[in-house]
Amino acid sequence: MNLLYVADPLEHFKIYKDTTFAMMREAQRRGHRIAACEPRDLHWQRGDMVQARVRWIQLTGGASEWFKETALESAVLKDFDGVLMRKDPPFDAEFIYATHLLEQAEREGARVFNRPAALRNHPEKLAIMEWPEWIAPTLVTRSAQEIRRFHDAHRDIILKPLDGMGGMGIFRVQADGLNLGSIIETLNKGGAQTVMVQRYLPEIVDGDKRVLVIGGKPVPYCLARVPQGNDIRGNLAAGAKGEARPLTVADRATAEAIGPVLAQRGLLLIGLDIIGTHITEINVTSPTCFQEITEQSGCDVAALFQDALEAAITAA
Repeated sequence: MNLLYVADPLEHFKIYKDTTFAMMREAQRRGHRIAACEPRDLHWQRGDMVQARVRWIQLTGGASEWFKETALESAVLKDFDGVLMRKDPPFDAEFIYATHLLEQAEREGARVFNRPAALRNHPEKLAIMEWPEWIAPTLVTRSAQEIRRFHDAHRDIILKPLDGMGGMGIFRVQADGLNLGSIIETLNKGGAQTVMVQRYLPEIVDGDKRVLVIGGKPVPYCLARVPQGNDIRGNLAAGAKGEARPLTVADRATAEAIGPVLAQRGLLLIGLDIIGTHITEINVTSPTCFQEITEQSGCDVAALFQDALEAAITAA
């Protein structure tokens, strides 16, 4: 198969932990050809099909120079067996524009994973609203007054921007309300931006669990990201420690309830973030943690994903 990965610049990959790299490595191991591009390389013109300036690459097995570029060309997306959208957040206007180009490519016959419309329709912070029974008390608003009311009701809260990643912009405000006004101003930009507020979940001390779901089926192990020191953020990028663990009965039940629904909508791979028994986010843009889970548990997540990808391509 010929596979195109739409991702961040290859030169920025941290291959010791990068999930897209793990996907590429498994694809090459199976004999597939690999191409890569960035969203900015996508283009369309009337009378033509969606194309991209792509880099054909081979993985070398090296640590620093981990790939070599074998060709650079303009290619039509529908000519690939599969196109994988793996651009990291932020979920900004340019990301949305890229999904529109990819959706046009779909209309022309391209097979895109995750499906572009599904990416747009499931922003990672807000997708949890569809399953209120699985989430903690949560507020989505621009209103400083509503945030203060939520704090009065719950006393210990988490505030975060809707377009952040890796723990950026996450604040905890406890019962004393210290700095709540300043934090609201920082996040909602004077009422111009929407903020998510959630009741603080003390189970975070045991880790923010990333539960991967591939083709509607949960991976048997999750990665619990345990905050370190005085930091309350369960994000690897913020210094949390990752621990692979078998899924609990509750985690599996949650994944089996939500995963098949989202798979039917074209989300081949999702990552549920679970604290205790509550979902806090549903990651769909470029879910990670393949390598950490595989290294600690022996469960080959990249192989599970490639199996599901090949089955989806064949069925398309």
